Amino acid sequence: MATDKASIVVDGETLAARAVRVLTAVCDPVVEAGPGVTGVPAVREDPPGAGPLAALVAATAALATPGPVVLLACDMPFVEEPVLRLLAEHGGDASVIPVAGGRLQLACARYGPEAIARARAALARGETALRAAAGDDYEELAEDVWRAVAGPDAFLDLDTPGDLARLGLS
Repeated sequence: MATDKASIVVDGETLAARAVRVLTAVCDPVVEAGPGVTGVPAVREDPPGAGPLAALVAATAALATPGPVVLLACDMPFVEEPVLRLLAEHGGDASVIPVAGGRLQLACARYGPEAIARARAALARGETALRAAAGDDYEELAEDVWRAVAGPDAFLDLDTPGDLARLGLS
């Protein structure tokens, strides 16, 4: 992206501030896994910039909870409160991962205690993919369920300058 995604401004708000805003409407407490640009407590992943698996591990350690926790990557600017509420209020302690376009949305999901333990173990083994946390023990949040509260583009993410231009955000 050639810049820190958290600092990209969309509709007058940085992506990091936006993520914190929608998370705090549903979750308490909220922790930023990053450089501390939002005003909520922040923790750095180890090493800094190591990606979402390391961020999940660092944030859950800072929260001092076995889970479940809701993870929202800041580069998903169309995820709104109703989708996060579906995840946060899902019964039980299971991990819940939305499916959009046939793909698991691992960067906007709820991770239960078993997934958090898997994430810690995977990171200790040197793995970096967030998929390691999910394992095979999760519930899918079907597209027809989340589409009842969100538009079809809810899980679009911003990975390149082309994504910003394509979505009219540049």
